[in-house]
Amino acid sequence: MADETATKKEEKPAFLSVPAERAAEVPATAQATLVWKGADGAELRYTATAGHVEVRDDAGTLMGMMFALAYTVVDADGAADPARPVTFAYNGGPGSASVPINFGGIGPKRVATDGTKHVRADAPLEDNPATLLRDSDLVFLDALGTGWSRLAEDADAAAIFGIDGDADAFARAICSWLEANGRWSSPVYLFGESYGTVRNAVLMRVLGERSVHLTGVVMLSALFDLAQILPGSDTYYLGMMPTFAAAAQFFGKAGAGVDEDAWFDRAMAWTEDVYAPALLRGDRLGDERERAVAEELSTFIGLPADYILEHRLRVGLGDFRSELLRAEKRVCGRFDMRFTSDTPSPVQDSSFMHGEDASDDAVCPPWVMALRTFCTNTLGYHGPAVYLDGNYEKVNKSWNWRHQEPGTGWPADTPNVAVDIATALRRNPTCKLAIIGGRFDAATTYWNVVHDMSRQFLSPELKERIRWYRYGCGHMAYVDVPTLHAMGADLHAFYEMR
Repeated sequence: MADETATKKEEKPAFLSVPAERAAEVPATAQATLVWKGADGAELRYTATAGHVEVRDDAGTLMGMMFALAYTVVDADGAADPARPVTFAYNGGPGSASVPINFGGIGPKRVATDGTKHVRADAPLEDNPATLLRDSDLVFLDALGTGWSRLAEDADAAAIFGIDGDADAFARAICSWLEANGRWSSPVYLFGESYGTVRNAVLMRVLGERSVHLTGVVMLSALFDLAQILPGSDTYYLGMMPTFAAAAQFFGKAGAGVDEDAWFDRAMAWTEDVYAPALLRGDRLGDERERAVAEELSTFIGLPADYILEHRLRVGLGDFRSELLRAEKRVCGRFDMRFTSDTPSPVQDSSFMHGEDASDDAVCPPWVMALRTFCTNTLGYHGPAVYLDGNYEKVNKSWNWRHQEPGTGWPADTPNVAVDIATALRRNPTCKLAIIGGRFDAATTYWNVVHDMSRQFLSPELKERIRWYRYGCGHMAYVDVPTLHAMGADLHAFYEMR
């Protein structure tokens, strides 16, 4: 029995955790009043506040302290407007902190980017011309176990690091922030990116069940049905195909002379009309038809038909990234296929490249440096030496993917959280939903999320509450400056929507 107890203690994650009686001993909250300036002469006076939000269970026991960086527009006297919307924003992973969507995306400060080039360490931190602060106060939350968020040592990590436990923790943090800041009368929005869209989907339902009436939800780079990305799933290959076609056109391997959006639409249609029936038939397709489909697929994705036949019409992401630019001795990115890097060393096996991504390396380190500089030098907030922007080793690898889908009666091992979205919208038909995707995003492909939502059979009235936005960008849409401005304008219209 002693040995068994020791083993359990060793397996429990111990990162960023302290005894419960010391969990609230976080750095002092820091705040500064700043002014955002737009290119058109517009100005916003706002407070930036770095601190922690308590996450407690129903008995009042502290589960952890969630780091929050909040931006609130104030008047000349420093007072906030409770009638203004407040948006809670975060990234995903699981295991990612919120710094990308903050200092890369919708926050008032943004690290300048340079197309598909790697961002330099000395890249300027500028007022974000398309910040969502123009339409809403913003609260960026780091999930427990990421960033500067602390998990109480006595908390049950296994109950928190999972789809349902994570949503519960965020619901508690959101309620704590609304209570502490007197914002219960404010229109409440959620803004999630990547796995943050899975979190959003469950939160839409959970917050509604806790009488938090949401006004709107923004899903950036979404995936809802996790079965679609399982190894061997034909829907995985179907989702990848239009994204591969977009990348092939970008690098001049296909689609010459065709408008980029028209090319993507053509690939989406071919996926459903030709590719899907072919994959569903498997080895019943026949050699002649298989060859014909391979040749058509070759014209879309720029790989030889013989190579596609060797893979039985099923080219995976790793193979495509390696093959498309093989002649140039380059590999393309995953989050954004337009980014490239040198081919890995011959001594590194193919599995190594799965975790290598030029589109991630190009931007993430400067964002973390910007966050730390801003908190320390501008706000006077002194966080721990380590900021876990990506704690995949401890959080992601221990994640519990089981989820109690509403109305099913049992937990699903490979959940479809689009069911939660549909349930939440049926319960609250005044809520509006924005779904944003990019043609070059191979992490959460656009076809899959369209397919996910189409199988919820929502009424025409509920579909009218959903806005779809597709841009010529990757997973982190805001890296692309034209998309940054287009998305800013579209989100302004979305927030104005009644």
